[in-house]
Amino acid sequence: MDTFTLASSLRTIVSGLSRRLRKTVHSVDSYSITEIHALSYLYHNDALSATELAKLLTVRTQSMSEILTRLKAAGLLDKTPSETDKRMSLITLTHLGRKMVEQTRYERDEWLAGAIDHTLTQHEKQVLQQAIAIMEKIRAHQ
Repeated sequence: MDTFTLASSLRTIVSGLSRRLRKTVHSVDSYSITEIHALSYLYHNDALSATELAKLLTVRTQSMSEILTRLKAAGLLDKTPSETDKRMSLITLTHLGRKMVEQTRYERDEWLAGAIDHTLTQHEKQVLQQAIAIMEKIRAHQ
């Protein structure tokens, strides 16, 4: 198999697996994928501005404002004025927001662990472990 075909196959599998994992998460059914990604970015960062989040999510600032309003109304995030620039607010997850992100991760991991246990042999699990290390090298490529 040539490299381009291999890359296309890998992309297709990774995308399909990602979609399948999103479907297993019922704790966020009422949220868009952009809202879920916003929560994830906030989980990995102490605080971000709306502009930073908009750039990370590649959405317009106006769209980001609507997303943040919805998530704040749901009690998932807080906005606090920046200490360095009073015109800007910093966005952080609330305790509820953090728990929600952790719950979605648990649900996805639980489904994936079950799928691995029920479909793979011990040898295939070892091959998968090796493949993960290889995929990490690809992900880290600049």
